Amino acid sequence: MEGLSSLIPMIVILGLMMYFMIWRPEKKKKKEEEALRNSLQVGDKITTIGGICGKIVEIDAENIVIETSKDRVRMELKKWSVMTNDSAVEKAKKARAEAQAAAKERAAQKKREKEDKNIR
Repeated sequence: MEGLSSLIPMIVILGLMMYFMIWRPEKKKKKEEEALRNSLQVGDKITTIGGICGKIVEIDAENIVIETSKDRVRMELKKWSVMTNDSAVEKAKKARAEAQAAAKERAAQKKREKEDKNIR
């Protein structure tokens, strides 16, 4: 009995470690992937799991149609094959750059105001 009572806390700790290190991050990743696939829109540039890049021209419940080159080659793919939405990544980078530029401008404005106060 004594051996069993000291083993139970170890099993509980191991279970908690597995939950926080394996199952929880996996569930979070699946949710993010599902959100990515549900947010696809016509005109988005994507990259598939197989490395195919293209622009979405048509979307339905389970499939997407992309154009992959200047020759307007079209391919029908399953939504689950989309790995990244490059258009969303570009928009996020642009928004981040704009926010950083605005923050720098605010800092420069505050610095000028502070210098003006010191001059007076």
